[in-house]
Amino acid sequence: MHDKRPAIFHHFSLLNHVFFFFFIIRDAQLFVEKFEGALGKGKGRRLYAYKVMMAKKLIKFNRDFDNFKTACIPWERKIKEVESHFGSSVASYFIFLRWMYGLNLVLFGFMFGLVVIPEVLMGLPYGSIPRKTVPRSEQARAMDFSVLFDFGGYCKYSILFYGYYNNKRTIGLLKFRLPLSYLLVGFGIFGYSLMVVTRTMARNANEGGDGAEDGAFIFSWKLFTSWDYLIGNPETADNKYASITTSFKESIVDEQMNQKDENVHLRRFLRILANLLILCSLAGSGYLIYYVVRRSQDFAQMDDEELSWFDKNEVEFVMSLLGLVCPPLFETIAELEDYHPRIALKWQLGRIFALFLGNLYTFLFALFDEVQGKLEREKSIKNATEWALKEYYANYTAFHNTTELPPPHIDPADAIRGPCWETSVGIEFMRLTVSDIQVSYLTILIGDFLRAIAVRFLNYCWCWDLEAGFPSYAEFDISGNVLGLIFNQGMIWMGAFYAPGLVGINVLRLLSSMYYQCWAVMSCNVPHRRVFKASRSNNFYMGLLLLVLFLSLMPVIYTIMTLSPSFDCGPFSGKERMYDVIIETIDRDLPSFMGTIFGYVSNPGLIIPAVPMYGNQNPKEPKRQLKRSSSVQCLRSQGQGQARMNALKQQWHNLAQ
Repeated sequence: MHDKRPAIFHHFSLLNHVFFFFFIIRDAQLFVEKFEGALGKGKGRRLYAYKVMMAKKLIKFNRDFDNFKTACIPWERKIKEVESHFGSSVASYFIFLRWMYGLNLVLFGFMFGLVVIPEVLMGLPYGSIPRKTVPRSEQARAMDFSVLFDFGGYCKYSILFYGYYNNKRTIGLLKFRLPLSYLLVGFGIFGYSLMVVTRTMARNANEGGDGAEDGAFIFSWKLFTSWDYLIGNPETADNKYASITTSFKESIVDEQMNQKDENVHLRRFLRILANLLILCSLAGSGYLIYYVVRRSQDFAQMDDEELSWFDKNEVEFVMSLLGLVCPPLFETIAELEDYHPRIALKWQLGRIFALFLGNLYTFLFALFDEVQGKLEREKSIKNATEWALKEYYANYTAFHNTTELPPPHIDPADAIRGPCWETSVGIEFMRLTVSDIQVSYLTILIGDFLRAIAVRFLNYCWCWDLEAGFPSYAEFDISGNVLGLIFNQGMIWMGAFYAPGLVGINVLRLLSSMYYQCWAVMSCNVPHRRVFKASRSNNFYMGLLLLVLFLSLMPVIYTIMTLSPSFDCGPFSGKERMYDVIIETIDRDLPSFMGTIFGYVSNPGLIIPAVPMYGNQNPKEPKRQLKRSSSVQCLRSQGQGQARMNALKQQWHNLAQ
């Protein structure tokens, strides 16, 4: 037995050398197969060089194409510059503004291509019918700037508003169904917006939930991996330096808030007190708006010459003033709560959202009270018109002794017409939007630009340090600007049905706001004293926008399903309800069974569950699942192979001993 162990050891040692030699030969064979073209001569070497060159060209092309796609993103460089100096929280507003611009650009394409262009190209020209003609009593002042600025005169009887569009079932040589298109586009705006918002929320949720280990070793990662060594432009290097500095400030604030000790009972008392003060402010603003809207209804019964400019624009002025004064007041009260800046921003957004929403719905309730009065006036005017026509026909048959009656010849400017309440509602939304634009731009010009000039040049000759003390440079108001965008978009969704031109005005407003506010924030504002990092997803903004979308849909549905359209203006004149256009189309143009199918498809019990299912579906999720499953299988196979190798080594070791 003593003589056999060395022999067995010798045999296994020899076997080990054979296996080792076999592995070396296999690796050498793989190396030769891989670099056969480079090792050989002639055509093989040239072919290999060509493959290597094409691979490098392909890598360079992919890199350049990625850079080209990044350069094609609108305002990407401006937003990155803002982010490097002011942090991700301020940059999130401009990203949201860019997203809103893209959404409104698509909505403008729908409204302009399917409603405005068909009416302009195939409809009756201006001055042919009363709804497209300025009344003779208004023609003297129809081109005055003050009248046009209030969307009266020629603006009131233009393609900007509901009353201009014809009620003929088909228009032009193409037999385009304008009333049906108007109604479907009105619903399509809400449908497309709902689809885009829900899909964006689903994508943000999936993108924001992958990094579970991002909170580990934050400062080490930022210290050793933040710099980009490919930067060759001095301006880009300065922006990157500012971005890294801001990123460290954000992380330091988060770390300080996590280690903070506080008096719990005092903090709860101050937060309850702050909420009570804000609730009182919200109630007072709602009552003030309701009061001024009721006053405006009294002013509407008076002569315009007896009213001043402030009396005519009192509602828009008060709503804009509340939107200007209340957010800073809320921010001052919120200092009592001492939340983390990110949480404080969400509370501030929620409170300003409640303010804007309460003001808007108070305005709508008072406005629809006025609509009911105009509907009563329309009924009396319609009855008087019908009575006048009957009297005309009776007198004509009595004098001419005939039954063929030509219609009475009346100039369109002299025709009797109703108040056209849809156009009146559209004018109110248009005035509110323009007033909001004016107040926003003047606030930036006076509150930021002139303030920055005064601080910059008067600081040398003042009694105290204007930069460190009062008034100092302004900070960018994230919550007020975000809620201003959401509130403005809610007005666009509601008002686009009554004023098709409102979407185009909003596109111009968003386009100019991007350049104007980027200039203002870079030249007039300073970073926040407590810089904080925005959340990885903007779903809080999107959640507020989705809520505004549903609340904006309610007044439009109430209009379509409940109120009677005006009898002498708009594409639905002559019908009992606006939705009669769809019923008429189904009865005349489609087979009978299509009505039954349409009734089932339009069932709310089927539509409501389908919306969240569609929103939660992510087209990238199957690829991610496939990638995760393949990586898991790869890890399992690697683990099994490693286990087998360890077992084989252990057996060899035991036999060797």
